[in-house]
Amino acid sequence: MKHVLVVGGSGMLADVSLWLNNQGYHVSVIARNPHRLKKLIDKVPHKNKITTISVDYNNDEWLRKEIISTVIKNGKIDTVIAWIHSYAENALEIICKEVSNGSDEWNLFHVLGSSSNLIEIQKNVPISENCSYHQIQLGFILEDSYSRWLTDQEISEGVIESISKNKQLHIVGNIEPWDKRPS
Repeated sequence: MKHVLVVGGSGMLADVSLWLNNQGYHVSVIARNPHRLKKLIDKVPHKNKITTISVDYNNDEWLRKEIISTVIKNGKIDTVIAWIHSYAENALEIICKEVSNGSDEWNLFHVLGSSSNLIEIQKNVPISENCSYHQIQLGFILEDSYSRWLTDQEISEGVIESISKNKQLHIVGNIEPWDKRPS
């Protein structure tokens, strides 16, 4: 059975976690909010195929320990979907290192905000040779005379599309014209 790690998988990526679980994957979900993890578990169709990990991914050693633990318990990780706030400077590096150590080939779907410089970010992501790196950039929606940020459902649908079609680069919504973004 394939094992997927979803970082930030109980908030805006909750529907991604549910979709993966429904597709038959074992899903390990990292989240900082235990209440949201509980709400996610209540919705999961296959409760034996999900592992919730309540951890602050800004705590390097705790994060490393939890990733190692889920690999031991659930097998090597084949895919990572990562929405990580920029203040957690080492989180993505730790995740990449631990997943690369235990896996042959694996995919990283890196979810990024609308103002992110994708080229600069890719230069700084510690990608190993056994990792296929994908970027998903979240934008905004233009509607008539105004704009709005993406909803959690729209974000999840865009991430699911990127995973399903194995897209190297996927923009969800619009990132241009930048001066039309919501304030």
